[in-house]
Amino acid sequence: MPKKLILIIDDDNRNIFALKAVLKAKGFECVSALSAREGFSIMEENENVAIVLMDMMMPDMDGYQAISVMKKSAKMQDIPVLAVTAQAMVGDKERCLSAGASGYISKPINVDELLIQIENFTT
Repeated sequence: MPKKLILIIDDDNRNIFALKAVLKAKGFECVSALSAREGFSIMEENENVAIVLMDMMMPDMDGYQAISVMKKSAKMQDIPVLAVTAQAMVGDKERCLSAGASGYISKPINVDELLIQIENFTT
């Protein structure tokens, strides 16, 4: 059985680089996209995406809009989305979850917390 893939969607290469380094060290396979649209293409073409780590603040299409698009797509609607955001204000977590995210993690990312959430949604 192919390994489950983690798709990282973030408009900042440094965030992608850091997340990939951490996750690969823990034995996960990762793919990445610099925009939501690029991420959609990856999900359309790849059956093995187990979870999406979605940056919520991106130009063009933000994470809230992207989750909304995913939830309307037969191919993408069941893929859990972990909202990754630098916004850690009161109400942000609730806003992400009510938009359809399965979980929420704020930047700077607590790696242990991230791994717990990934395990929760991919097993």
